Amino acid sequence: MNRSFLVFSLSGLVSLAMVAQAAAWTRTSSTTTPRGTYSSAAAGGCAGGTCSRSAVATGAYGGSVSRSGSVTQTAPGSYSYSRTTTGPYGNSVSRSGSVSRY
Repeated sequence: MNRSFLVFSLSGLVSLAMVAQAAAWTRTSSTTTPRGTYSSAAAGGCAGGTCSRSAVATGAYGGSVSRSGSVTQTAPGSYSYSRTTTGPYGNSVSRSGSVSRY
């Protein structure tokens, strides 16, 4: 009886840990071509009604572009969003707004 309780408790903890990890993610990639190696990295996650993502791509000659953004649910069926993209020379473009299904 005590052993089965321990097994169920451990399986519950593993399930909770898997749910927590599902909310956050990362991804990396690289590609080698005759012109050089290109790489990218991205990460994101959701918490408290807000999902966010950030990414960086680096070219073969060292220039990089980054983008970060988020979406927040403001009401059932309504969301606000924002995004900023920064180019290899430091210039950036930001966008934001809201959408509703109704």
